Amino acid sequence: MDGRFSVDGNQLACHLARPTQLHPTAQAGLVIAHGFPAEVGGGINSTASFPELADRVATDLGWAALAFASRGVAESEGNFSLGGWLRDLKGAVAHLRQSVPVDGVWIVGFGTGGALAIEAAAADPAVRGVAAVASPADFEDWASNPRKLLVLAREMGVLRDDGDFSGSFDDWAAELTSIAAVDAAARLAPRELMVLHGSDDDTVPVFDARAVADAHGAADLRLVHGGGHHLRHDPRAIAILLGWLERQRVALLQSAAKKAT
Repeated sequence: MDGRFSVDGNQLACHLARPTQLHPTAQAGLVIAHGFPAEVGGGINSTASFPELADRVATDLGWAALAFASRGVAESEGNFSLGGWLRDLKGAVAHLRQSVPVDGVWIVGFGTGGALAIEAAAADPAVRGVAAVASPADFEDWASNPRKLLVLAREMGVLRDDGDFSGSFDDWAAELTSIAAVDAAARLAPRELMVLHGSDDDTVPVFDARAVADAHGAADLRLVHGGGHHLRHDPRAIAILLGWLERQRVALLQSAAKKAT
């Protein structure tokens, strides 16, 4: 991570990858949202691999791509809360728009980040589409035992300063039921949504993917046969994702060309 932007007074680490040359007609922009860490230090879900993905999207596909670490993660300040992570994502979209003259913004989110991506995009009509990878339909599992999540968040190091999350525990826990991708997907429609999921995901059931796709009504549902939860490291999933992004970029250019005629 080599940059910073601020949300709610927290300095968040980010990496902005720019293409060799911005497109003169229509420049596509991407924000990449990570998931909740599965191990102390992030492990296989570490944010460390997402700048590399941003660089690849910029170099190979010509996008301006922003990867960032939500509050409490890696070098970013603050403490985890689901609502806070949603505001961080919205702040990342704003930071990309302020940093690069983009003509369209998409969000790709992994795990928790995918669910938040759908929620953030549903609230921002200027976001053109979302790819949600291995993402839950809702956070009812966490909401059913928020104190267990509180302990887990401390163990993962995303709740620091003795767990001070700048509010009451009840407010912190209430956010877990107020955010649900399955509800936001309907509000996102008819904008683009790809739901990418491993058929053998033992962390988030494939049922969640189908529920979100059904709620949207016209989502591009892609199941990776034999794929697990950590699709960021599955070459098949990344190939599907890059193909989807390329189609989105081409559609943006075609739309710009029509407006120019």
